[in-house]
Amino acid sequence: MIRRYYLAMSLIFVVDTVISFIFCWMYDAFRLFALNLAVDVVVLLGVNLYGASRIFRPVRAFIASGENFAGIERTLTQLPLRSAFWVAILFMVIMSERLFLPRLLGATASQVPLSTWGDTFSTIFVQTALGFVLTYFIVSGYLEGLCHFLFRRHGVNLGLFFGSFSLKIGVALGFTAIAPLLLIAVEVLSYTGDRLVQEILIDLMAAAFVLPIALYWVSRTLTNPLRRLDQGMEKVAGGDLSIRLPVTSNEEVGELTQRFNQMAVGLRERDKLRETFGKYVSESVASQLLQEAPDGRLTGQTREATLMFTDIDGFTTLSERADPDALIAALDEYLAVVLPPIQRHGGVVNTFIGDGLFASFNLPLANDDHAAAAVAAALEIVEATQERVFTGGLRLPTRIGINTGLVIGGTIGAGDRLSYTLLGDAVNTAARLQELNKRHGTRILVAQTSLLRAGPKFRYTSLGDMEIRGRSERLPIHRVDGRFLEKVG
Repeated sequence: MIRRYYLAMSLIFVVDTVISFIFCWMYDAFRLFALNLAVDVVVLLGVNLYGASRIFRPVRAFIASGENFAGIERTLTQLPLRSAFWVAILFMVIMSERLFLPRLLGATASQVPLSTWGDTFSTIFVQTALGFVLTYFIVSGYLEGLCHFLFRRHGVNLGLFFGSFSLKIGVALGFTAIAPLLLIAVEVLSYTGDRLVQEILIDLMAAAFVLPIALYWVSRTLTNPLRRLDQGMEKVAGGDLSIRLPVTSNEEVGELTQRFNQMAVGLRERDKLRETFGKYVSESVASQLLQEAPDGRLTGQTREATLMFTDIDGFTTLSERADPDALIAALDEYLAVVLPPIQRHGGVVNTFIGDGLFASFNLPLANDDHAAAAVAAALEIVEATQERVFTGGLRLPTRIGINTGLVIGGTIGAGDRLSYTLLGDAVNTAARLQELNKRHGTRILVAQTSLLRAGPKFRYTSLGDMEIRGRSERLPIHRVDGRFLEKVG
């Protein structure tokens, strides 16, 4: 990468040599070309590369050591501009020597093609601008590759931006469009006859050589960062949040790339937060919190919902005699079996209660057929657990209570200790129904409200009106026997 910078700075020597050759060839002045070439070698190779080494020294040291990027970031950002100014100064010296020295030495038009004063000053201006513009865009193209290299090797990115994208475009268009026309206009006013034809031909041939080079580097400098940014956005749109782009330009596009990287980091953190948060509360609640509650609180709302409580039959006795490690492993396996039916039917697990859990349907996630969804999930849970042998040879038969009614849902807590919860008599009733399974030797008990709300999709057996702890009136209770059959009892 170090040699490439010096090569980039040397390209201007080739450009000036070719233009000098075209001029001398048109006037059959090859002895003058030899003198120009010698000056170019001394100034555009020797002096130029010496100055380039001074400009590039801090960057060269960082490439070697990888230490203190902040100390060279400003130099790196300003590398194209400083290099361009240095070359412009050298071009002004060279062109002044070529156009003024023959006059000072008393040369005649027969010895050296002398220019008019107007053509002299316009040529110095245009050639100096040529050196500046070409060097700026060539080194900007080099900077793109250098930043990509530093990003891969040291993981660093530009964070300072001094350039202007619109100014880059203006300079590029202005030079390529105005410079040739300016020279031709001055020459039309300065010469006549064969001399005018020769001067215009020189300008056209020089432009035919220089403009493709200028357009290539301008295009590369302006479009490559945009193309890379577009590719990065396409990857993010496809779900790849690990993408991080090198910042390879020193203006608004580079700043936009930096913001793109910050956005990708934010999306990764948000995704990780939702994934991690979803391990402690339902992922659906976590997503809703992240989208709707920037302060971490979901506002309270009242809605009809179906509540489900589950519990493992005989777990207390089982926990006293089972190996603790085997018991925990069995519980993990058990939950891996119980959770999918609830989530598949649109339910949300609000909390784990020892060996049981509390789930809700229609709050916080909307579910129009919530009662039927809860009963269907309960049947799948019982079917999946009643004959299964879990880790350690343990059987974990499940009891489930289901009730439908109005509940209040929202975030409660203080400080940094918050919890999403559901409140209301309907919640307590569902918990009591789960407990009644033990008295009646049943697996799934539902309240009359859930049976009516679920519709004729399941097969039930009425157990009559029963007292529910905490309620003054008796409630009709039903055992769930199966699905998709007419109600009996």
